[in-house]
Amino acid sequence: MDIWGIERELAQEGFELICGVDEAGRGPLAGDVYAAAVVLPFEARLDGLGDSKKLTEKNRDRLFGEIIKVAVDYGIGIANHKEIDEINILQATFLAMNRAIDALSKKPDIALIDGNRDPRTKCRNMCIVGGDGKSASIAAASILAKVSRDRYMAEMSEKYPQYEFGKHKGYGTKLHYEKLREFGPSEIHRLSFLKKLNKKAEPTQAKMRGDLGEALASGFLANNGYTIVAKNFRSLFGEIDIIAADGDNMVFVEVKLRKNADFAQAREFVCKGKQDKITATANIWLASHKTKLQPRFDVIEIYLEDKSSEPKIIHIENAF
Repeated sequence: MDIWGIERELAQEGFELICGVDEAGRGPLAGDVYAAAVVLPFEARLDGLGDSKKLTEKNRDRLFGEIIKVAVDYGIGIANHKEIDEINILQATFLAMNRAIDALSKKPDIALIDGNRDPRTKCRNMCIVGGDGKSASIAAASILAKVSRDRYMAEMSEKYPQYEFGKHKGYGTKLHYEKLREFGPSEIHRLSFLKKLNKKAEPTQAKMRGDLGEALASGFLANNGYTIVAKNFRSLFGEIDIIAADGDNMVFVEVKLRKNADFAQAREFVCKGKQDKITATANIWLASHKTKLQPRFDVIEIYLEDKSSEPKIIHIENAF
């Protein structure tokens, strides 16, 4: 394929400053999304120029230096993890693309955008599906965006060594999930991504008992002056049954419903591993909700032989 074909046709139509735009980092669970805008000299010779994803890291690094050296103009734009959580990844990607174009010293006559979604640029644009393999300008942008983000994630790996970002760049690999389960989310994780993971359906009977226990616990808390804020908040790590406000505290409540205590007290089922998962999930909720209330972790034990019997409810404050 003639990688300069699109630019050549546009030049014949009178376009002079032709800019390629591409992004890197839409899929990861952590870190910023990057975009690059590049204006190349017409038919510049760059050995191996093409889709950054098909190049080795060594060749990407080489081409990064060559592109920076020969480019008429280039710009790098980012949208951080907080912006991704606030406006969603698609809109954050558009934001990064527009910031990359704004970083150019001169407004381009036309921007060639990789993909089929219009980021609503301030200049005329053309969307090209698979553009990083069809357009030299987009291919150059894909390399600048990819290398810039990889270098950023290498810096984050030094800052947060426990997650080994240098190996997976924030993508949802097996290693990354293992680190998340062990350490919980870092400051740069995309919390909106973590909420959507591991939502597994419970067996019907267990769900019915769980719903009954949570209803009884919610009623008990409300009758004792608590304000119910949320129920069944889920994250990658697990679920918090009830979140409630009580004076100066935001209370994260684990509910345990049992027929009796013959085998063990319900609180004994909230083991250290379970406590760690609840704490990690609470941290995700707190990170996305502005509150001055102090976190507290309670357990509510409910003993109920059958639906017709009177429930015995034990509320354990500061359970862990």
